[in-house]
Amino acid sequence: AASDVYKRQAIYCPHCADTRNESEYHHAGEAFIVRPANPDSISDEAWGDYLFHRKNPKGWVWEQWIHGAGCRKVLVVKRHNVTNAIAASYTLNDAKCAWREEEA
Repeated sequence: AASDVYKRQAIYCPHCADTRNESEYHHAGEAFIVRPANPDSISDEAWGDYLFHRKNPKGWVWEQWIHGAGCRKVLVVKRHNVTNAIAASYTLNDAKCAWREEEA
């Protein structure tokens, strides 16, 4: 059955300090997208790239999620987009530090 193909998983919320079902969360897209410093001075093409173009690599990705049915705060999840495995979840600040270390 289709419901057997994808099973919802548990995600740890660092704000609530609790692991909850994925159904309580909302995916909010790629994390750490750098907003243009002066949006009024860039071309429409560059603004469109900022709004719509994402890296979308195969493998480990850093994503923003919102704990919509819980604390309603934003968290960052490091998730493998092929296996759907979750390496960790972080507050925004902690995730930014971990991401910078990994990118270095």
